[in-house]
Order: sequence, then C-alpha cells, then structure tokens
Amino acid sequence: MSELILDQQRRMALLKHMILQLHGGEAPDAVRPQLIRLLGRVPYDEVVAVEQELIGEGMPTEEILKFCDLHKLALNPSLLPEEERPVPAGHPVDVLRAENRALGWELDAVRALLEQVAALDEGADANELLHDLRVRFNALMDVEKHYLRKEHLLFPFLEKHGITGPPTVMWGKHDETRALLKGAVETLAAAPGATAAEARALIPLVLAPAVEAIAGMIDKEQQILLPMCLDTLDEAEWGAIADGSADLGYCLVVPEAEWRPAGIAAATEAGGDGRVRLPSGSFTPAQLQAALNAIPFDITFVDADDTVRYFSEGRERIFARTRAIIGRKVEYCHPPKSVAIVQKILSDFREGRESHAQFWIELGGKFLCIEYFALRDEAGTFLGTLEVSQDLTAKRALTGQQRLLNYVQEGGHE
Repeated sequence: MSELILDQQRRMALLKHMILQLHGGEAPDAVRPQLIRLLGRVPYDEVVAVEQELIGEGMPTEEILKFCDLHKLALNPSLLPEEERPVPAGHPVDVLRAENRALGWELDAVRALLEQVAALDEGADANELLHDLRVRFNALMDVEKHYLRKEHLLFPFLEKHGITGPPTVMWGKHDETRALLKGAVETLAAAPGATAAEARALIPLVLAPAVEAIAGMIDKEQQILLPMCLDTLDEAEWGAIADGSADLGYCLVVPEAEWRPAGIAAATEAGGDGRVRLPSGSFTPAQLQAALNAIPFDITFVDADDTVRYFSEGRERIFARTRAIIGRKVEYCHPPKSVAIVQKILSDFREGRESHAQFWIELGGKFLCIEYFALRDEAGTFLGTLEVSQDLTAKRALTGQQRLLNYVQEGGHE
C-alpha cells in the first residue's frame, strides 16, 4: 500500500513540475510531448488534485485551461469507466447525458454540411448550405441552457465538497465555447450571398473551431465531470439540482420522466399551503395550470433578458411549441428572416418607446392575430414580454347576438 501511495505522490509531483515548466515557458516543445505521455498514465482524480493545488497557489485559470486541452488529447481510455454508471430516468445526470447525445447528433449534421461546403466547386451556389448551417448553429445555441445548469446548479455543490478546480476550469471552457459559437452564428447571419470560396474559408476560421469546442466539452463531461459528480454528490443534493433545472431550461430535449429522490418532496415557490398567491386571490398550482391552458389563445412569456420562461399548453395550438424552448433566447425561436423584427420590438419595449405591437395574417384558411405586450411593474420597470396568439376565424364570422340566457334556452350548448 505504501508503495502505491509513493508512486501516486511521485506521479503528481512530476506532473506538477512539468506543468510549471510549461507555465514558465521553459522548453515547451520538449515538455509538451512528455506531459502528454505522462497524462496517458495518470488517473484523472490525480490530475484534478494537481489542477486544484495549482489554482490554490495562484496559477491563472487561463494557464490551467491550456493544460485542460492537453489532457483531452492524452486521455487514456483504459483509465476511463468501461460503461456509463446507470442512473434513474429523469435524474439530472440522465438528462445531461441525453442532452449530450442530442448535441452530438447536431454536431454530426453540421460536420456533414461542412464537408459539402468544402467540396463546393468554384462558382457553385453556397446559399442553401449556408442556410442549413444557420439553422443547425441556431439549434446548437441551445447548449447555453446546458452550461447554465452546470454553472448554477452542479458546480456549487461540487464546491461545497471542496472541489473548486474542475468547476473553475470548466466554466472557463464554457466561456471559450460561447465566444466561438457566437462568432459562428454572427458570421453565418452575415453570410448570405457568399461565394463558394468565401463559404469554404469560413470552415477553419470560425465554424470548425466552434464545433470542436462543443465536442470537446461533451467528452470532458462524459468521461470526467459526470463520474466525479456521481462519486461526490448525495441524493438530497441531486434532488436540489433537479428542482432548479426546469427554471433554467433543457437543451434540445425534454426529460422523459420526472425524478425525485425517495422520501424527498419537490420544492415549491408557492405559499406554505402550496397555493400560488397573487394580490387578487390565489390558486393551487394545478388550478393555475388548468386556467392558463383553458384560455382560448396561446400565451408565451419572455423575460427581461429575452429568455423564454413559459408558454401555455391549450388543446388547440396556434403555433407549435415544445418544452425544449424554455430557457432559450427568443431570437433563436424564430426563423432568421424575422429575427431582426423581433429584436426591434423587444428593444422598443425595453427602452419604453412602445408597449404593444399587433399583427394579423391569414394562414391555412384561418385569420390569426398575434400581439406583443410589454410587461412592467408599478414602478415602470420592464419585466418582459407577453406574446398572445389567437385564431379569430370563428369570432370574425359572428353576427347578431348570443345572450347568456340563450345558454339555458338552447340546452347549454350548440
């Protein structure tokens, strides 16, 4: 046993020495290959311990981030779990894994499109492929909700257990990925009309780096972060993470099941008796949900940060909605051609220039009315936007009058 401990101490000391050599700029071309070879033999918990020790001694996170990428290159499959540890359906880890699979499918689709762009002949029309890439990258922007749940729910519990290095490093990788993804989306938004040569040039400059950043984060989560969390957090902590997850939203998927630790009730923001209290009355959560779903139009609430937080789920939908949009920026819920208009409305509401916008269209034989309302508190502070969509076809055709007494006379219904 003492020999094993001594070997571990030697490995960690050597690892720390080599990282410090790189940090000091000493012979990086010589140190880097040695470090990669060593990492292939070091279990990740030892690497984490060294990372945390270096951060505690004051090494900048930026330097650890560079090392983090080296570790990704050197991961030894023999040191990783052979199979994913099973968790119940709906458990936060189950949801994170499902989101990573969905992100992987999107990345595969993007890579296939990039191959088609790379193969374009001179003079070929690149617009259709660029449009498809815009759609796919807009979908990838959903990864923000995945990262937010890690940052605001998962990392705090790791830190309570004294694990501060990996969350710090991974949050830094999130920010790098966000910047790359934002750059790719903005570049594609300005790309219509690009030549085949210009489209090809976008691949190594902005598109491929964003793809590989997301893919790298998926690997780090699956191979390192999630196993570490399962080793560290208890059932009550996972329950608290599950409680807070819906508020931040889910990435590309909706959990197939709702999971709760045995014997632990779900948290609620309602009153002590479970009722949601408002100045003019109260509801149970079930009553409130039923009331909102019974109104004869669709409502969607977007908060002051332009993030979708709620939509009603009535029987007759005007426009398709899935729960995957919760926590998503509203601009990514609209086709590219209408994004600028939506942003203009939200900007006018936020700045107080307007409080209402109304539109009506005829679609599929129906007369539809779409309205946006600025929501403000009593002090005038902007709270968000309410979108109301209503099918007015039947109401538009009404003539004469229908009084309340007619309900009894006509048997209660038509």
